[in-house]
Amino acid sequence: MRGWLLSMVVALAGALALPAAQAETLTDALIAAYRNSNLLDQNRAVLRAADEDVAVAVSSLRPVVSYTLQGAWQRADITTPSGPAVSEGLSAALTLSAELMLLDFGRRQIGIEIARESVLATRAALVDVEQNVLLAAVRAYVDVRLAQEVVALRQSNLRLITQELRAARDRFDVGEITRTDVSIAEARLAASRAALAAAEGQLKIAREAYKAATGAYPHGLAALPRAPALPRTMEEAQAVARATHPLLRQAQHQVTIADLQVELAKANRRPTVGAGVTLRTDDNDRQAQSFGLTLNQTLYAGGRLSALQRKALAGKDAARAGLQQVAVGIVQNVGVAWANLAVASASIEASDLQIRAAQAAFDGVREEAAAGTRTTLDVLDAEQELLDARNARLEAEAQRYVAVYQVLATMGLLTVDHLKLGIPTYDPEAYYGAVRKAPAHSAQGKKLDRILEKIGN
Repeated sequence: MRGWLLSMVVALAGALALPAAQAETLTDALIAAYRNSNLLDQNRAVLRAADEDVAVAVSSLRPVVSYTLQGAWQRADITTPSGPAVSEGLSAALTLSAELMLLDFGRRQIGIEIARESVLATRAALVDVEQNVLLAAVRAYVDVRLAQEVVALRQSNLRLITQELRAARDRFDVGEITRTDVSIAEARLAASRAALAAAEGQLKIAREAYKAATGAYPHGLAALPRAPALPRTMEEAQAVARATHPLLRQAQHQVTIADLQVELAKANRRPTVGAGVTLRTDDNDRQAQSFGLTLNQTLYAGGRLSALQRKALAGKDAARAGLQQVAVGIVQNVGVAWANLAVASASIEASDLQIRAAQAAFDGVREEAAAGTRTTLDVLDAEQELLDARNARLEAEAQRYVAVYQVLATMGLLTVDHLKLGIPTYDPEAYYGAVRKAPAHSAQGKKLDRILEKIGN
């Protein structure tokens, strides 16, 4: 016993001597998850692609300039006054043309608005991905700590059953109990070792999940900080979710896109007016210039334009119904998360009562067993009930902590900014601002290179 106490003192002193900075906090894990997430990188690239759709739409307002360079070799048999002859030679021509749409009844402007709304919808989707990444990091952190505590609990249980087995063998040697009692203790010891091995395996699994979520294995996790504050009632949380959840904002932008698609389908039935300029020169110094206006309208397309317009109207109805369903789902998710939080809190209170009762029962059974009125099996059963109660308490604590962040996620508030992690965040306006006017010259190209380099870092 003296050696065991000495080892505990040395271990405690070593732990106190470690610098506090070595402990990895939940904030550290969240920051690592945000910075190392491949999923976030993927969706940021998707957003930049949506930004380029705006540039593509803007470019339709500008003239299209192109050139055509032609070269040919020709050979022909001809008849001349002096007889048959062969004519052959090379020819070349250069044509430079420019085209500009003058009037399209809003087609191009509607296309720009659709692209911009798509950007906003994609930004909202990126926020939702951010929430999922951070929630996964919280779960991974809590799971590792829970697995460590369960391993410690199983190790303590193994030591206790080892002591019980030793006591059972001593009592058997003096004839107080039978061989059956010793066998029961041996069986419980084997079961305890198996449970410890399972707990250690679960810890390894939790460590792998932590690495997947944050980019590195955990090292010396600190105690869980105080959970973020939540609204006082579920109704308040649902009201916040209806106003801020990114999926709801995404659905709202999709409704706007559907409305614009209807307007675009109507505009496609109207005529267009375009202008064109052509300059042509060949190797014989012959030059030609032309300028013209073009009026174009489809009068009959086999019902295609009408079908596209009806399709757009159906898409509009679908988008509006989808928005309503997203709102229903978000409110439901808040209610479910709130209920899970309440269940976990109630489980903690019940587990506290269970632990106190199980501890009193275990102490009493051990005393009665020492007096000969209880068997070894009674002691082991009482110890198992106490172990189960403590394990349930640990799981309930972990569930409650994660449930708080789950409520935040269902409200749309589980973001780096709301959690105030104090790190620079991805700025979607930077790239959009650089490409929204469809730049083509080198100065803008260098600016884009700097932005992409910053994003890459």
